[in-house]
Amino acid sequence: MRILIVTDAWKPQINGVVTTMTQVIRELEQAGHEVLVLHPGLYTTVPMPRYAEIRLVVYANGFRQQIEDFAPDAVHIVTEGPLGLRARSFCLKRGWPFTTSFHTKFAEYVNKRFPIIPVSWGYRFLRFFHTPATRTLVSTQSLIDELTDKGFKHLFKWNRGVDVELFHPKRRRDLELPKPVNLYVGRVSVEKNLPAFLDLELEGSKVVVGGGPALETFKQNYPDVHFLGKHTGEDLAELFASGDVFVFPSLTDTYGLVMLEALAAGTPVAAYPTTGPVDVLTPQCGVMDQDLKTAIEAALKLDRNQCRAYAQDFSWQACAQTFLKALAPIRPPVTATETTMGKEPAN
Repeated sequence: MRILIVTDAWKPQINGVVTTMTQVIRELEQAGHEVLVLHPGLYTTVPMPRYAEIRLVVYANGFRQQIEDFAPDAVHIVTEGPLGLRARSFCLKRGWPFTTSFHTKFAEYVNKRFPIIPVSWGYRFLRFFHTPATRTLVSTQSLIDELTDKGFKHLFKWNRGVDVELFHPKRRRDLELPKPVNLYVGRVSVEKNLPAFLDLELEGSKVVVGGGPALETFKQNYPDVHFLGKHTGEDLAELFASGDVFVFPSLTDTYGLVMLEALAAGTPVAAYPTTGPVDVLTPQCGVMDQDLKTAIEAALKLDRNQCRAYAQDFSWQACAQTFLKALAPIRPPVTATETTMGKEPAN
C-alpha cells in the first residue's frame, strides 16, 4: 500500500508527535508499505511566533504535484497546521477519504500563548478540521470521551508504543547529584505547566531535560534546577533510567509518550490525575494526585522492576498495525458502465 502522511510537526523537532510518526513509519516500511511524508522541511517556512523551533509553511511549491505523482492508496493528516489544511482541502476537492489524528490540545495551547483567543474558538476550528475525516485517531479512551462531549465524531482509539531495548534499566548510572533525582523530560514551554514541579520544595535534585522557548527564562528563575538541554538516543535513555522519579506536571497533554519511556527505563511516574496519566499509569508504576508533591513522594516508593514489566506490554508494531487498520483506502470513482453492470468498485 502507498501511504501518504502529511504533517506540520517533523524533524528536527523532538516531541511525541514526531517520535510516534517516525516509529510507525519505520514499522510500516518494514512490513512492505511505501510511505511518503510531506513535511515543512520540503517547503518555504517561517518561525512560529513565540516558538521559533516550530516552522510554519507559507509556500508549498509542488505540494499538489507531489501527491498526484505518488498516487497514494490512503492519506493520513497528522496535524491541524498549514500543511494539514492544504492536504485536507486537496482530499475534499477530489472526493478522497482521509484520516486524521488528534495529538495535541491545540485549543488550550493557543490560549496559554495568546490568552485573548478563547479555548472555545480553538475547539470550533478543530471540529471544522476533523469533521470530514473518515476517522480521527485518538490516543486514549478518556480523551475520546472528552472530545465526544465537545461534539467530535468518528473517533478511533490508537495506543502508543515504546522502544524497550533503547529505554532500559541497564542504562542507569549515578548522576552525582543529591538524591532522590526528580526528573522531567520534555519541551520547556508554558503549556507544560513546569512551575508546578519547579516551585515545589523537594528533597534531592530537580533535573530538566529538553529545550524550548521558556528555557532561558526558567534557567534565570530557577537557578537551583539542573537544566541539561536536549538529549537524544542512548544519552536520553541513560537519563531516563538515572532518575529516581519521573515528574509529569502537564495538564494538557493528550498522552505523554515520555511516561512510557520512563517506565521502560524502570523509573516510576508522578503526575496529576488528568488526560494521559489516567490512561497510561497503574498503581504499580505511577502515582497520580492533585498534590504533585504527594504524588512524587509516593512514586519514589514504587518497585522499579514492576515499572519495567508494565512498559514491556507496549510495542510500536502493534501501534503501526492499529494505524494501518484505521486508514481509509482511496477508491476510484464508479463509472456509469460499472454501475449498470452491477460491478463493485475496485479496491
